[in-house]
Amino acid sequence: MSTSSGFGITLQKCAVVDAEHDPQTAYVRLLINNTNTLLSRNITDLILLDNITGLHVQKDSGNMTRDGIQIYRKRFLQVGEYFAVNYTALLDEKKTWNGRVLTLPAQLTFRSSSQEIEHEFSQNHKLEYSQFHSGELFSEDVIMNDQIIDILTFEESRNMLQALEDLEVASLTRADADLEAYRMQICKEVIAMMMKNMVLSHSLIPHVEKRMSSIFKKQFLIMEREFQEEYERKVVALTAECNLETRKKMEAQRQKERAANEEAEELIKKVNEMPAVEYKSLLDKLHRLEQDHLKRFLLIKQEEYFAKAYRQLAVSQRKELHNIFFTQITNVTFKGELKLEIAKSLVEDYSKIQGDIEDLMDFLQANKKYHLKRRFAYREYLIRRIQLRDSQASALINAAATQILSLVNKMERAGHLPESHLGVLLDRAEAEINSVKQKFDQDLKQEKQKLHQKLINKRKWKMLQKKEHRKEQLSVGNPFRTSKEITDYLSHWKTLLCDHAIEFEELTEKLDNEASEELRDLVFKLTEKTVEELKLVQYGIFVQELIKLNVPKIFLLEVVEEHKKEIIVKHEQLEREEHEKSVAAEELLQLTRQKLSQELENSLSQQKKLRSWEQQLLTLPLSLSEEELLKMRQEFHCCFSQLDSSLALPKIRARTLLQAFELEWRDAQLLKVSQNLAMTNKQQHSKMKKTGSRNRNKIDILKKSLQDKIFIYENSVKDENLNKVNYELLLEKDCQIRDLENKLGEYIASLEFQKSVKKCKMLELYCAIISVQALLLENLSMSRTLTKSECIQILEAHNPEIEELDRKLEYEMLHKESAQQQHLMDKQRWTLDGLRPSSEAVETNVDRQVTFLLRQAMNKCMQFINLHQQSLRDEQWNCVVLENLLENIEMDSFSALYSQELRLAGYLARLTRVPMGKLHRILNLLLPSSSQSEVLSVLDSIGIYSNGAAEGDGNEDESGSCKKRRNQESWQTLENKVREDLINKSLERILSLSRRKDRVGISEMSELD
Repeated sequence: MSTSSGFGITLQKCAVVDAEHDPQTAYVRLLINNTNTLLSRNITDLILLDNITGLHVQKDSGNMTRDGIQIYRKRFLQVGEYFAVNYTALLDEKKTWNGRVLTLPAQLTFRSSSQEIEHEFSQNHKLEYSQFHSGELFSEDVIMNDQIIDILTFEESRNMLQALEDLEVASLTRADADLEAYRMQICKEVIAMMMKNMVLSHSLIPHVEKRMSSIFKKQFLIMEREFQEEYERKVVALTAECNLETRKKMEAQRQKERAANEEAEELIKKVNEMPAVEYKSLLDKLHRLEQDHLKRFLLIKQEEYFAKAYRQLAVSQRKELHNIFFTQITNVTFKGELKLEIAKSLVEDYSKIQGDIEDLMDFLQANKKYHLKRRFAYREYLIRRIQLRDSQASALINAAATQILSLVNKMERAGHLPESHLGVLLDRAEAEINSVKQKFDQDLKQEKQKLHQKLINKRKWKMLQKKEHRKEQLSVGNPFRTSKEITDYLSHWKTLLCDHAIEFEELTEKLDNEASEELRDLVFKLTEKTVEELKLVQYGIFVQELIKLNVPKIFLLEVVEEHKKEIIVKHEQLEREEHEKSVAAEELLQLTRQKLSQELENSLSQQKKLRSWEQQLLTLPLSLSEEELLKMRQEFHCCFSQLDSSLALPKIRARTLLQAFELEWRDAQLLKVSQNLAMTNKQQHSKMKKTGSRNRNKIDILKKSLQDKIFIYENSVKDENLNKVNYELLLEKDCQIRDLENKLGEYIASLEFQKSVKKCKMLELYCAIISVQALLLENLSMSRTLTKSECIQILEAHNPEIEELDRKLEYEMLHKESAQQQHLMDKQRWTLDGLRPSSEAVETNVDRQVTFLLRQAMNKCMQFINLHQQSLRDEQWNCVVLENLLENIEMDSFSALYSQELRLAGYLARLTRVPMGKLHRILNLLLPSSSQSEVLSVLDSIGIYSNGAAEGDGNEDESGSCKKRRNQESWQTLENKVREDLINKSLERILSLSRRKDRVGISEMSELD
């Protein structure tokens, strides 16, 4: 099985089955061939899907196998290379019975310089998780930057800018993958450095650090493998989905074309040949435009699918990394292997460092975006210059060719050339001109092929030189191995990547410019050569031919001299126009660069403000336990790490929106054309009587309609929609940030809400018990079981217990506050001791004391700022935890007070001998939001303290019976009173709300007036 692409890439799958073995054995070979040097281009991100349904592969070649599909991946395949896979497999007897043929296709996805994907596959990018090696910084850039040479040498002039935009998206996508790999590498190594630093500061036992580091490493490897597998699953699923969507859309388009062609064939039969040919040509052109726009629309749409999937996986991986860290810290703290104080310090350090990492990644991302935009702005400038040179070449060649035809026509108009010879000479002139132009095209194509290989080799050599030079610089002293401070480590990353970006962009710009100049020089030389050949045709062939036909030589030479002057003037005019346009393009380039520099500063400033705003969420006056605070920090970092925006997705999203707006505009315009066509046909049908004239007129109308539609497809309104696209992107960005804030806010609110619910429930129970006490005392007073003074004595005897609880609460709260403050002051004093200048140093340098102190102060300035910020974070943490401790103390005291009130209620229930059923009904009224289990729990507690209230005795005498009846009546009265009080309170609340609503309505009406 073999298939080829328009880029010269050939995919072959060959299999030989050995039927003599049992079971039968298949020997399979997959080959991707990129050796067709005339058509081939460098391709990247190859994904080969091999169907092995019914086969049992014997040797694992390291590829992923899932659901009967083998997945092979290769990053880069350059011109002149091939990629082969060989494996042996046993045939499944159940699926190969009776000589059944297995259909096992292979499918290939890859990215070329023009971003076209073969076999209707979508653009895919591999998620890499490899160790960072500074010497390999240039490898990916070399792969992506070779493709600009493909565009400059192979793309048609009119398609260059579109191909450049596609390459920009590919570069942004590649940059996203690189930055994500850097982020993961930095985060993992920073965690390892934190653990080692804690051992050095004697905050962590070495064997605990070793075990934790081993667990972290294992968890990170599992995470990477799972996310790689998840990414590949998404690639396969999205590829299948996109293929299906493409097939459906293209089939619908083909059906539409078939219907239009059938209708056209019927009409063509009824009209003359010439109008029919023109109509058919216009129809074919429209169909090509429709297919091209549909393919482009589907390609960009699928591009967005993959970009969103990649972003989702990247964000999920960031969240999982935070989850691994916090879970491990919580586990070792719970086991007692890590002290709570050390865990707090570790989490604080982690939070601070994560903030630094996010700042670093914001800078690296903005810097990468700036350099990429600058690179592609310069490439656009070079392409416009190439287009100007191509336009100049075309104009010069056409001018020289036109002079040949003009020479013959002038001789005929002057009467020196018989009309019988005119047609023959003009036909010969056309043939000679076409021959020269074809030779120019062939020579240009061949020379571009040679130049392409020369430029690629030169580019690789220059890049290799730069890469080796970079290795030599870093081999002198690797800062990543020597740095122990995390701040220095992050600073080394920033310096390394920034220096690399600057060096690489300078080299790339230089190479791009040299390639452009060589290409322009090539076009110029071939144009000059072609113009000279056309002059030779004019002066050497046609002048001699005209002389043979007795054209006056003097008149002929006058025309020739006139033509020479015209071509010189034309050449000067075109050079002047090219120079003016080049100057204008250069001025635009400088303005673009200034704008990009300003965008870089604004982007960093806005991102800094955004992160500063989000950081303020941690300073909210919260009350959380240590465990809750850890969970909140984890949730915060998960949200905080999503505040960035990928490089490729906004660009891809903008392309999708632009396509959608253009499609909406185009459909509206096409609908108007169709409506006008229907109206015109209706009018013409009523006017025309003869069939022949009606058919001719109809085809003229259809031609005009096709021309209008072609004009709509060829002239989009991109510039008008750019503002709408930018507005939509800003709205989407704001919504994303608001969603993240809401998510974090909901999490914090849920923690606080749970505490509030607990407090409200406790307060409701307390109020119910106080109400029960009041009812019991009222019953005792009404039944004259106790006098008023005796009731007061009971309550006064209860007061000392309450006062003792108040004193205990006040003492515990003061003790906790002072202990926390003392701990914080001790920690601040300990951290500041290291910043104080050495007295010995000052004394031994008395003459230079001021200079020494100033230098020492400058050296310790950043350290002091960091310690001050750390002190503020510690204070915030302690305030949150202290507030939670104080609230817990209050709740404990309140619970103790509630128990005291339950005891008093139980004592009063024993005195009143209240029936438990009656008390149950009263509690139901007083606790409307509580469940029956909660009400019964309160009732049981009262029963325990009352030692059982009287439920009644069947052997009581008549007087006891009367007393019981009176008690029941009094309890019923009290129950009714409770019910009426509750109803009255509810009515008061309803009336109050109604009055408030009326006041609001009146105020709104007055404002309207």
